[in-house]
Amino acid sequence: MQASIVGPAAGAPTAAPAPLGRGVVDSIGNTPLFRLPHLAVPAGVQLLVKAEWYNPGGSVKDRAAKYIIEDALRRGLLGNGRTLIDSTSGNTGIGYAMVGAALGIPVALVMPENVSSERIQRARAYGATIMFSDPLEGSDGAIRMVRQLAADRPDAYWYANQYNNAANVRAHMETTGPEIMAQTEGRVTHFVAGLGTSGTLVGVGRYLKRVKPSSRIVAVEPADELQVIEGLKHMASAIVPGIYDPSVHNEQIAVEAEDAWQMTRWLARSEGLFVGFSSGAAVHAAVQVARSLREGVIVALLPDSGDKYLSTRLFE
Repeated sequence: MQASIVGPAAGAPTAAPAPLGRGVVDSIGNTPLFRLPHLAVPAGVQLLVKAEWYNPGGSVKDRAAKYIIEDALRRGLLGNGRTLIDSTSGNTGIGYAMVGAALGIPVALVMPENVSSERIQRARAYGATIMFSDPLEGSDGAIRMVRQLAADRPDAYWYANQYNNAANVRAHMETTGPEIMAQTEGRVTHFVAGLGTSGTLVGVGRYLKRVKPSSRIVAVEPADELQVIEGLKHMASAIVPGIYDPSVHNEQIAVEAEDAWQMTRWLARSEGLFVGFSSGAAVHAAVQVARSLREGVIVALLPDSGDKYLSTRLFE
């Protein structure tokens, strides 16, 4: 028995036909849920995963990129010759580059030099300009570098600032959250997601708590600042995003990098789900939640596929 889809992804709101020239942009969202039949959880608990690699850019970050760029266009901040610039560990940058290519917006990205080569190549394929920050400083070093570049050239760059942009949260309040509620027919009891920019967790969490106040929101982060799980932040030791709202989550689970890697490998070999490290961390945490319950419906968000991690040799 393989991982199986839960109802149609069409359980989520149906998008209107895409306008000409915007097809790829308007295909973002409405990603499916899957069951994980081989995970041992209590009989009354259902553990589902939301497969965000079904987005056209390959990750959950397509949602934020779309909302951030469209919001900037509405406000006249882009579309005037300026280049969108932001820091990224890869996925948001790919989303920016894809949406930018589709809408005619130039994109420049600052990435830590040690991000996987697949992420760099994909962003470049869409036409993005890439600059590298000190790999030892991680995502915080990229943030510091992009702030300086944007301050030096305000005429040339518009700083998208995904860590402090309210459109990042709104993307998930208006799309991801409603999709989860519709796909589970309102039965979701727990939502589990990693903390990176925190836009996904905060946006979905706020939506679920508004429509179903009993919802429990679980945040996932690395166990400490030395545990590297790409895409996730250890908030106590990092530059804390302005959009992060710790009051949204009811529980915070710290995951060891080795546990995330082991779960990532297991998902590929036992469930047929080829996902990235942060997805492994989310499922590891979701299993902990599941085993503490007698009944419930848990949805864990899996940000991306394993395609961008092949050069890391994780799967060898």
